[in-house]
Amino acid sequence: GALVTPGRDLGDAAPTLPYEPVVCEGCQAALNPYCSVDYYGKTWRCSLCDGLNKLPRNYEQISENNLPAELFPTYTSVEYTMTNKTPTAPCFVLCVDCACGSAEELQDAKDSVMQLVSLLPEDAFVGLVTFGSTVRVHELAETNGAMRRSYVFRGTKDCEQEDLRKMLGLDFNRQRAGMNGMNGMNGAAAMMPNGVDAKPVRRFVAPISECEFTLQSVLDEVTLDEEKTERGKRALRAMGAAISIAAGLLAESHSSQGGRVLTFTSGPCTVGPGAVVGTDMSENLRSHQDLEKNAAKHYKEACKVYNAIGIRLATNSHTLDVFACSLDQVGLAEMKIAVDQTGGNMILAEQFRAETFRQSLAKMFARDPKTGALEMKFNGTFSVFCTPQIMVCGAIGPISALAVKSQRISENEIGLGQTTSWRMCSFTPTSTIAVYYEVVNQHSNPIPNGQPFFLQFCTRYKTSDGQIRLRVTTVARRWVESSLAPEIVGGFDQEACAVLMARIATFRTENEESFDLLRWLDRTLIRVGAKFGEYQRDAPDSFRMPPSMSIYPQFIFHLRRSQFLQTANNSPDETAFYRIMLSRETVTNSLVMIQPTLLSYSFNGPPQPVLLDVSAITPDTILLLDSYFLIVAHRGSTIAAWHKAGYQDQPEHEAFRALLAAPVRDAKALAADRCPTPRLVECNQGGSQARFLLAKLNPSATHNTDLGYGQSGGEIIFTDDISMNVFVDHLAKLAVSS
Repeated sequence: GALVTPGRDLGDAAPTLPYEPVVCEGCQAALNPYCSVDYYGKTWRCSLCDGLNKLPRNYEQISENNLPAELFPTYTSVEYTMTNKTPTAPCFVLCVDCACGSAEELQDAKDSVMQLVSLLPEDAFVGLVTFGSTVRVHELAETNGAMRRSYVFRGTKDCEQEDLRKMLGLDFNRQRAGMNGMNGMNGAAAMMPNGVDAKPVRRFVAPISECEFTLQSVLDEVTLDEEKTERGKRALRAMGAAISIAAGLLAESHSSQGGRVLTFTSGPCTVGPGAVVGTDMSENLRSHQDLEKNAAKHYKEACKVYNAIGIRLATNSHTLDVFACSLDQVGLAEMKIAVDQTGGNMILAEQFRAETFRQSLAKMFARDPKTGALEMKFNGTFSVFCTPQIMVCGAIGPISALAVKSQRISENEIGLGQTTSWRMCSFTPTSTIAVYYEVVNQHSNPIPNGQPFFLQFCTRYKTSDGQIRLRVTTVARRWVESSLAPEIVGGFDQEACAVLMARIATFRTENEESFDLLRWLDRTLIRVGAKFGEYQRDAPDSFRMPPSMSIYPQFIFHLRRSQFLQTANNSPDETAFYRIMLSRETVTNSLVMIQPTLLSYSFNGPPQPVLLDVSAITPDTILLLDSYFLIVAHRGSTIAAWHKAGYQDQPEHEAFRALLAAPVRDAKALAADRCPTPRLVECNQGGSQARFLLAKLNPSATHNTDLGYGQSGGEIIFTDDISMNVFVDHLAKLAVSS
């Protein structure tokens, strides 16, 4: 397998070329440094399919001393600038919940919306949809003093695209636009008799530079939903219908252009399509136990609705983002499929005014310091090419499959398979796709030892300033005679392998039992140990993993215990959020999610990394746990007592004050680059919030072991989970058995 981060800034390692690529007529792969070129015959041979191609006319001056950049040996990644005759700024449709619990909460939501608008480019288009018991689509066009209108839709039923078009009068506008000879954004503004701009949907979707004041005015006029919530009832919230209408509006305005539906919600959908719970408070939101027993009566129908919305959005290259600020669940487990296949973001917080939520919004819409465009990319297509001996099994990530057929498609499907191209409606510099391959060479046609093979990844996308780019990355590896060859073991990337396995496991949780997945992980690890481990038959004490694989069992141990496969103490919404993040982050970030890092701070020197084990807890140290979603600063009992006594406020204890400040400062530095912003928890040994640390530690000392409680000031964990040592001992025993 391979993990590809197509949006990463490669700096000088990937030049931007002001022309389009030369592609192979046979397999459509791009010209790259591994292709052989005949400088005299002006032909080149594709490194992937071995097809012979002619060079285009503009390559006539090519020679060994005059190479185009894509043939430089150091430029295995290049980026091409594609022609775009009609550059269009992206569109953002804001979907705002009016069924909030109080006017203050609604005002916080409005403030968050305007914060988001202030982060967008001035030429970006914006639309506004609000929802409660009904759904309203607001006009943002200048009305020259006339009353501004909003169109009200029933929240209890879905609105088809054709009905939406008729209700908003878009068909009539389109005909008038055609009659007046309009041509998109650049045409002269034909005016209707009532003075309204006749461009399609421009009454509802307009550039920020033209409608920011109007948008602010409309938001100021938005009030809490008129339907009063009875005692013991939930608010009527037609979120599913609102998202569907927003997706329809976006399809009318920016079909196959960059666009996002940004949903701000303070609670679950309770009426209409996509409802996840009834209005009666006596009906609880579904739990994991309900899902396991098929007792969640709304779940399957809601999933079907959001899946259909996701397909509609992905077909038009649009994205769904959900910003959920609530103390309870809001239905993210049902919405996950739509968010995932469109490359959208989920941000969870307790309040719209929460600092972590505001910071997450700012990071999501960060700008590229070089170009000033948004870092997020739009309307992407990710394609893979490979040599004939390799087949593509599938891919896992923030993608949706395209119906692109090829001879390189494997029957063994992993993730989204049966294609070699996927749509990436939206992605960021950290979005990472896992691609899975299968070697299918016939035994009657052996491959010579040392012969190279090649893989190519092509990502076409749009930037927020309207440019179209194509990034091409080509990698080369060599075949070896045996799977036991030292080159295989020496070149094994245990970090990438752990992430690839974690993605397969979390992808399969949608349709398989957690118990079966744990058994599958165990069997796979045992096979790896039996094949590559160093041992004597039936002698477990002699078992050793080679250095390049030594940490791999450790990753699998922590993956088995992680929130991605274990659902205890998490709601379905939280589990959906964790899984969606694991399926898209970089290798480094994913490893931190699987196996958190642990630093120890003491008076004895600088911070030291320590084992993720309960033995790391000592009275005179501060531990900093980074689990990606949560950063915990844990004070040992002695440090906590000194802190409670206020020693840090006394001038003679400057060193203690510095010791307390160091982990908090480092935690803020870790959180600075992450989106969503992780939560920082400061706790003391023995305190209630110390559970966040204890849940991640290897339980080498439990209530069942012989160690006395508090021995050497340490800690024990009350759990029946096995420890890392027991896990590795079982692995050794099973791997060496005959």
